[in-house]
Amino acid sequence: MTDAVKPTVQTTLVNLTIDNVPVQAPKGTLVVDAAKRAGIDIPVFCYHPKMKPVGMCRMCLVDIGLPAVDRATGKVQTDPQGHPVINFGKALQTGCTVEVAEGMVVVGYTEKVQKARQDVVEFLLTSHPLDCPICDKGGECPLQNLTMAHGSSDSRFIFDEKIKLAKHVPLGELIYLDRERCIQCARCTRFQDEIADDPVIGFEARGRSLQIVTYSEPGFDSIWSGNTTDICPVGALTTSDFRFGARPWELQASASICTHCPVGCNTTLNTRREAKAGGEMVVKRVMPRQNEDVNEIWLCDKGRFAHHYAAKDDGRLTRPLVRKDGKLVATTWEKALALVAEKFDAAGRGLLTLAGGKLTNEDFYHLAGLARARGGKAVLDSRMAGGDLTAQVGLSAGSNLVALGAGDAVLVIASDLEEEAPLWWLRVKQAAERGVTVVVANPRRTKLDRHATHTLRYDYGYEAALVTALIGSFSPKRADLPAAVQALIRNKDVKDAGQVIAQANNLIVFYGSDGTGLAESTALARACANLLIGTGHVGRANNGLVAVWDKANAQGGWDMGLRPSADLAADLGAAKVAYIVAADPAGDSPALAEAVNAAEFVVVQDIRLSATAELADVVLPAAAFTERDGTFTSGERRVQRLHPAVPAYAGLRGDFAVTAQIAARLGLAQEKLLATKVFNQIAASVPAYAGLSIAALSEVREQWPVIGRGDVYYGGTTYDNKQGLGVQLPVSGDSPALTFEQPAEPVKVKGLKAVAVTRLYDRGTTVTPSTVLGTRLPQTFIVLSVEDADKMKIEPGQKVKATLNGVTAEAEARIDNSLAKGVVLAPRSLGLAIDSPCEITVKK
Repeated sequence: MTDAVKPTVQTTLVNLTIDNVPVQAPKGTLVVDAAKRAGIDIPVFCYHPKMKPVGMCRMCLVDIGLPAVDRATGKVQTDPQGHPVINFGKALQTGCTVEVAEGMVVVGYTEKVQKARQDVVEFLLTSHPLDCPICDKGGECPLQNLTMAHGSSDSRFIFDEKIKLAKHVPLGELIYLDRERCIQCARCTRFQDEIADDPVIGFEARGRSLQIVTYSEPGFDSIWSGNTTDICPVGALTTSDFRFGARPWELQASASICTHCPVGCNTTLNTRREAKAGGEMVVKRVMPRQNEDVNEIWLCDKGRFAHHYAAKDDGRLTRPLVRKDGKLVATTWEKALALVAEKFDAAGRGLLTLAGGKLTNEDFYHLAGLARARGGKAVLDSRMAGGDLTAQVGLSAGSNLVALGAGDAVLVIASDLEEEAPLWWLRVKQAAERGVTVVVANPRRTKLDRHATHTLRYDYGYEAALVTALIGSFSPKRADLPAAVQALIRNKDVKDAGQVIAQANNLIVFYGSDGTGLAESTALARACANLLIGTGHVGRANNGLVAVWDKANAQGGWDMGLRPSADLAADLGAAKVAYIVAADPAGDSPALAEAVNAAEFVVVQDIRLSATAELADVVLPAAAFTERDGTFTSGERRVQRLHPAVPAYAGLRGDFAVTAQIAARLGLAQEKLLATKVFNQIAASVPAYAGLSIAALSEVREQWPVIGRGDVYYGGTTYDNKQGLGVQLPVSGDSPALTFEQPAEPVKVKGLKAVAVTRLYDRGTTVTPSTVLGTRLPQTFIVLSVEDADKMKIEPGQKVKATLNGVTAEAEARIDNSLAKGVVLAPRSLGLAIDSPCEITVKK
């Protein structure tokens, strides 16, 4: 990343002139960026403000002059009028590789410059197919725009000399390459190398035969591949779900928030009315929306492509269903709601509400209110703890990972960050590149290890013990600590990491759920909070605790008063009425499916007929996230708003509105029309949200780099943010105390121990409808250590039978040479009966 990406870091300003306009820019800024900040366009193809300059395309050629300096005196020479004498070089220079200097004069409108740019465009067009009418990039194409601005009105193009290359080359399942359109700018390959750290594509051959190839199997095997289509300045790279699907000028744009992980990436949903959808408005693609505090201008492929679960298709629920003679049959809303209200009324304290983590804050607020009013229990569908602690010692208002630099530290523990929250992985990686000390603690190897200053290993179950040892490495000795903690304190790697953490100017701690259940997560969150308190890294910006939640809006659920269940299977099985909203416990785990079956009466509220819904007595349909308004709270405690992009399918309403209709039949008044009114109630009654307003969430400011649809050549086709950057909540203001707690002993088993891990691609209800993801969606698998696989004579890819908690499933065996003997990784939401560490039996 160039210094131009973070100009606020620079303090020394230099004065220069660009096209007769006086400009001030931070020292180290590139000429093209200084011009852009001053509102002056210097055209580029290969340059991108998020990547290192390479000067390949030569489109940014400008005439650059510097003040003449007297060699004897060292002073700037002046003409008779007292103006500095400017010496221009004989050759034009690339504005993307030259840094600004005091007194510099940049000219981009001379005949020499214009001719150079015209020549570059002409050269590119001689190898270009000129198939704009059928090109997906047409209408948002930098080559089109810059041809109109700088191309010649005459053509010397000889058709017979045109080179012909393959036009529909699948680099992978998601990205297609048109080799004739490629202008060899290397934006895509540089992005994969510099930004994504996934150098799985590159150039092959030379000259006009130079072409992009994939080095991975399967092809273009990266979770960041979709971003290359955003920054491609031509139509060489297109996505498999959008190519030939619509013209950019036909699309409407609506602001939204990604619902897949706790980062809260800002997105834009592009929609169009489709004839083949019966004239309905449909989502054609998901694009990044710039928010430099959150996802910058990037999206992972799950956020970009896994939106089809909200599509208006035959799989969507449109009418309530009730069980009759053992089968679910359609009924009216009045009958369904009357039956549900009757059962709720009779259940009393036996009402269990299970709310999924992709609901909005407004949904949680109503669900929690209804549960309290009936004396029931409101449970958050999550296996992580600590939402109360993040309110005390979490990131506070004004925090931004980009602000971290040398002297600061980041601890990532119990999290495979790229799998659980990809954009946080990206931003922590970038922090490491800026000199931030990154400490990664995990029992196995993760991708972030490549960028870690310190890498700590521990046995699964000893997460809290390790953090306690970090505290002990710089605190007075305590004789009452367990032997395992004492041993860790004596470990040199732990000592070194502990000292760095203690001395850091700023410290952010990310804790995840890699290998933990709720009990382990509770202990880990408490230990991490103690670490922050003990080092004084609380109550100020760029310091605090971040939960890498297993669900997108789990933080919002905690804030609204919901809590995870210590024994969800028992709670579900004992419920007189289980009200399950936007959650699929039966699909997540066979053991939970049995628990759902054991409940006396089950009401499921969802957008599709999930595995849990198939077991229900009543199924209530609801609107999808693409069809509704609401707010989410990210893991960084940033409250953000999503907007409806398409009309609600079949007149359906948001979950809060459905809940309000049930509540009305029970004599409880809840807002059932506008999510904004519910948010106002939240702001008035939830202390952490006091003073918030929709207007505050909608505020915007100038961001750098400048991304705009009018100059897509510069930053790509990311949407600029005109709908709101959100508001980061302040911490509670309490004065948390450091409390040493004895770490619990890990779960003991006789044989192999299975631990639950999160994979970016699972087979949950929000992912499987997106068939475009193809083989990226895995079948059930487990991961064995090399020693255990050798002992059982199991080969990679072999089918085995895995038994957990009394439930057997067929799974593919994978092997990880960094995994400790006796441990088996069991991915969540892939058909395995696991939510916390347990014994596993593996047989061929």
